Amino acid sequence: VQLQASGGGLVQPGNSLRLSCVASGSTLDDYAIGWFRQAPGKEREWVSCIRSGTYYADSVKGRFTISRDNAKNTVFLQANSLKPEDTAIYYCAASRILRACRDHRENQFHLWGLGTQVTVSS
Repeated sequence: VQLQASGGGLVQPGNSLRLSCVASGSTLDDYAIGWFRQAPGKEREWVSCIRSGTYYADSVKGRFTISRDNAKNTVFLQANSLKPEDTAIYYCAASRILRACRDHRENQFHLWGLGTQVTVSS
């Protein structure tokens, strides 16, 4: 499986973006898909995850929504009410570990895509 994240860009605070994570080479049905982000000078952090349920970091809960379209082999991250502190490179990653979404540890995700830059600035 290869993953490719896209949909990033430059937006003003309060605006929205929809990030996409497209998989090729295999179906995503059996995978947990997580979104992580890394801001300049900071460690990469977990943002959201989807498998049978959806999971969110407290910092994005209520603003971000994760969803999947299995027919398109794609996972989306709808990011609303964006804040400057959401500025980061966003990565999607896949895991076959059942607890990956619940534990959301980076080392549980063994497949990573290239990131997409999100910049929130006025």
